[in-house]
Amino acid sequence: QVQLAESGGGLVQPGGSLKLSCVVSGTIFNIYTLSWYRQAQGNGRELVGTVFNYADFVKGRFTVSGDGAKKTVYLQMNGLKPEDTAMYYCNMKTGRATYWGQGTQVTVSS
Repeated sequence: QVQLAESGGGLVQPGGSLKLSCVVSGTIFNIYTLSWYRQAQGNGRELVGTVFNYADFVKGRFTVSGDGAKKTVYLQMNGLKPEDTAMYYCNMKTGRATYWGQGTQVTVSS
């Protein structure tokens, strides 16, 4: 059974940094994309980015990377703003299905 598990969220001051991790477990075939999404309270879920492209609101501040040996995808977030406060989710699309993690909360506040 494929599972995604995010970690690394927390409370950070504006201008600070956090690095989120998403560990993928289980047998995986034909990965199409690995992405990060976020959902702020009262809003819909929105794409943050993949290794190849990013939402305009995070360009130049966030970076997606991966470590195949560790089956882990990372989201490095720098220059955090209060409007980045949200639950962050890892997403994986394969030839068979789309998978989501349980999310990790990021709160940016002074």
